[in-house]
Amino acid sequence: MKVNIEIDCTPVEARQFFGLPDVVPMQTAMMDKMQQQMMSNLDKISPESLIQTWFSFDPKIAERFQDMFVAMAGLGSPKKDKK
Repeated sequence: MKVNIEIDCTPVEARQFFGLPDVVPMQTAMMDKMQQQMMSNLDKISPESLIQTWFSFDPKIAERFQDMFVAMAGLGSPKKDKK
């Protein structure tokens, strides 16, 4: 014998039926806090501030970036031997 029971209810109704706590206020508070933190740190991830932070560590970093881009551009072309 096989019995199928189908219950049509919302997630809130299911939580209430099983006696689970209402987590909506906690989720709302956490999302508000995360949004506030993200908005306060938004200026730290702007391109200008990132470049300023990167270049403030090492005075030769500009040279290293240039060398890295030259090396990456050279990967696609075959190297010629100087004989």
